Amino acid sequence: MDEKFVADVKMKLTEQRESILKSLASQSDEMKNLIKPIESGDEADVASDVIDRTLLDSLGAQDAQRLQQIDAALERIRTGKYGVCLGCNKEIPQARLEALPYAFLCVSCASAAERRNR
Repeated sequence: MDEKFVADVKMKLTEQRESILKSLASQSDEMKNLIKPIESGDEADVASDVIDRTLLDSLGAQDAQRLQQIDAALERIRTGKYGVCLGCNKEIPQARLEALPYAFLCVSCASAAERRNR
């Protein structure tokens, strides 16, 4: 794997990681505001708050999952295993890594895993 490409990916992943951490911190502040007791409000206000809370939880879970994937990719970079498919041990094409820098499976293995999970 091209060292310059890996260095660029590492920088992108680090930036994405920082962005997610900031987003999760912001969502945490928003969640605290939503959790405050509602002094007066009708059923529509309560329902709106529940929807907001559910949406924030969902976004937080997606960000947390992506953060784990980014951390795993950064670990593979650190150990020199970045760009190698964890399924078949073949090199993951650079185009796939450009599109999804935290990919850990080649397209074939990812497709097979997706079919198994249906």
